Amino acid sequence: MVSVRSVVDRVGPTLLHALQLPEDGPAVGDVVIAEPGPGTPTGVAAGDLVLGVATAEAADAAELVRLSASQGAAAVLLKPPLAAKPAVKRAAKAAGIALVQVHAATSWAQLVWLLRTVLDALGDESESPEEGGDPGSGDLFRLADAVASVVDAPVTIEDTNSRVLAYSARQDLTDPARVATIMGRRIPDDVLARFRSRGVFRELSRGRQTIFVPAQRDGTLPRLIVPVRMGGELLGSMWAVVAGPVSEERAAAFADAAPVVALHLLRRRAHTDTQRRASAELLRAVLEGRAGPRRAVGELDLSDEPHRVVVIEVTGGDGRDAEGLRLALLERISQGVGRRPVATELGGLLYAVVPDAPGAGGWAELRDAIAGQTASRRGGVPRVAAGAPGDVTALPTSRAQADEALGLLRAGIVDSRVVAFDQQWTALVLHRGATGAAAAKVAELGPLGLLRAHDETSNAGYVDTLYAWLRHPGDPRAAALELRIHPNTLRYRMKRLLALVPLDLDDPDVRLALITQLVTLRWS
Repeated sequence: MVSVRSVVDRVGPTLLHALQLPEDGPAVGDVVIAEPGPGTPTGVAAGDLVLGVATAEAADAAELVRLSASQGAAAVLLKPPLAAKPAVKRAAKAAGIALVQVHAATSWAQLVWLLRTVLDALGDESESPEEGGDPGSGDLFRLADAVASVVDAPVTIEDTNSRVLAYSARQDLTDPARVATIMGRRIPDDVLARFRSRGVFRELSRGRQTIFVPAQRDGTLPRLIVPVRMGGELLGSMWAVVAGPVSEERAAAFADAAPVVALHLLRRRAHTDTQRRASAELLRAVLEGRAGPRRAVGELDLSDEPHRVVVIEVTGGDGRDAEGLRLALLERISQGVGRRPVATELGGLLYAVVPDAPGAGGWAELRDAIAGQTASRRGGVPRVAAGAPGDVTALPTSRAQADEALGLLRAGIVDSRVVAFDQQWTALVLHRGATGAAAAKVAELGPLGLLRAHDETSNAGYVDTLYAWLRHPGDPRAAALELRIHPNTLRYRMKRLLALVPLDLDDPDVRLALITQLVTLRWS
């Protein structure tokens, strides 16, 4: 059964937003264009998606909703502001029919084509579901061939991150930059930099219909580039390797193919989003102990090797910047592993499962990349902590370890932005010991309270001095260096604090007790 909800999810939020979704609606059958009029809307049948193409008034829209519901239609689709009018929403709720808002800039003709394509795809999946399939990927390659014939040049279709989604035949007639792009499935960084310096991506973002880039000194052939947009959103671009300037007619024909490509990209993205949501929910259940880890092996496509759970927290910056940085890190996690990233969000933190192996997509590569990450323009800075590696049954344990390691970063105990649980055992021992000692209120025992009170009133620094002295027994120079004072100043302070609070520092038990108290103050 194809539901209105599944259609809306597959098309995606760029074009469709459900305002009213009954729990038990009819199965979707077809797409029709209808207008309210005397009697019932023409051509509407049970299960139809009714498009209010020519509806202009709220009263007419409400009537269309009521009449469509009387014919058993599955949903009425309207553009703003009609869809959100109170009278229209009340009519939909009373009639028990789904009400869907269509993005204002969407072409009705394109929407009809896309909805029917989605209905065909969903129908095929319900009859013969394929695990992990990417509907339309073959169509996108065929579309690249069709577009190449229009412009008479080899073509690539790329997303907004310059990753190649599909390419046409005849790529052997191109240049080394295009060959490298096809082989690596994205524009190489050096080639990307050259196009960026020529303002190509700036022009793409501005909405130019076509962009021509002349041949370059390094032998890179000319490019004709067309942005792919839908509803005002840039979804990607088409790149043709041409011999030279292209006629206006052929360039216009190339640009005319963009709306069709946009529909394919929306369909592809909606499918990817559905897969990602399902994977995220399963991983969330595994990490919280609500699902067996063995189930994750097949459904999350985890390889048979040790994995770590990595938790990512972005601090500072605004919400959009933090989200952008999380997505960038998630993209790096997925690079080179040959599968979609295994990640989910819990409590505002991003959790990912990565192989504990060298190479792209592994923990070592991710750790090094984040360690070199600088703060973004709006201040977003990542903190990343990894649990110890283990097999899939240890994922919940690795998640708990990652959380504990993140606590070290939050407390400033570890002077870094990236940490691994299994490489910080000394810090973890001290932190756990300090946490337990703090609960037992050990810092309140003995004469340490007197030193702390004196420091609060005189700022003498006796507690820090004692801690440094105990950490570097018999080495006043090292202790003074830690405090950034002269060794004679250290000796003077020790003399004064021992006069204030008599302590037998030659007694090993006294030293051990003081160290326990001082560690508790700093690490708990």
